Amino acid sequence: MEQFNKGKYYVIAAGLIALSLVICALVLANPLSNFASSKTSIVVTGAAKKEIVSDFAVWSGSFYQESADLAEAYGNLKNALATVKSYLVSKGVPEDQIIISSISTMPQYIYNQNGNSTGQISSYRLSQTVEIKSNDVQKIASIARESTELIEQGLIFESLPPQYFYTKLNDLKVNILAEATKNAKERAEKMATSTGSNIGAIRSAKMGVFQITPVNSNEISDYGINDTSSIEKEITAVVNVEFAIK
Repeated sequence: MEQFNKGKYYVIAAGLIALSLVICALVLANPLSNFASSKTSIVVTGAAKKEIVSDFAVWSGSFYQESADLAEAYGNLKNALATVKSYLVSKGVPEDQIIISSISTMPQYIYNQNGNSTGQISSYRLSQTVEIKSNDVQKIASIARESTELIEQGLIFESLPPQYFYTKLNDLKVNILAEATKNAKERAEKMATSTGSNIGAIRSAKMGVFQITPVNSNEISDYGINDTSSIEKEITAVVNVEFAIK
């Protein structure tokens, strides 16, 4: 009986050892399988750049009038607006393309020696903004530079920086992504050739963010850049592509 029990014990021990070997083989096989799989593909980054010229611009300028009498401030602002509109029309802007904002009224309070407001109003400052949107980018740029000439006419006028846009961006993105993918393929071919291999079909592709920057700018961002400060821009597309190796 004792000999039977020992035999039974040996059988169980052998079974446990065999099971352990199977488990170890499975654990080792998975990373080895992944390792082998990683050797059958290559991931490369492709990039493409293209210079573009803005074809749409938006500009705005603000002005204000101030008086202790609200009605007088309003009358002066009305006259100032007429001067601004006349100036812009003289620069070739159709009057119906001049967008005029509503009037903003800001009371100016009297402060005591401690810098605290007394609650008394010393004057009223009324301000207004004009805006122009046009496909004539150069005209907008010129007006933005020269509109401070209105100061010579007695106006307190501020010209804001114009914004420049490229309206055909969506169509361009398709082409530049194709160029970036082509660039990735060229890089993959060079890398594969150096090891005596050839690349196969695309396994996966991931598009990166677009960078739209002034020409010759080195600025980049993980979230992408959309420059509106310059007329001439440069768009950069990046794509990560995985190719099979054969």
